[in-house]
Amino acid sequence: MTGRYVIHLPVRAADLARAKMLGRTAGRSLAFLAVVELGGITVSTEDDQSVRHWVFCDRKLDGGRRCVLRADHETPCLARLPGRTGGR
Repeated sequence: MTGRYVIHLPVRAADLARAKMLGRTAGRSLAFLAVVELGGITVSTEDDQSVRHWVFCDRKLDGGRRCVLRADHETPCLARLPGRTGGR
């Protein structure tokens, strides 16, 4: 047993892009909790939960940090969002 669990929280969203946006918003608002792994956040349709879509990029960066941008970003990876001083 890894001691890790997944919380499934059904939400309504108009489409996949908005579901991912909601996942990023929820993740960033909980990022102050050390037990939350932003890189593990995924979304899926209710009818096909086995097909999951990554919300965050989560690539490993220098210094052991991970990218905090959306999964499909086209800009260079960042360890923290511009204008933020703490968190992940």
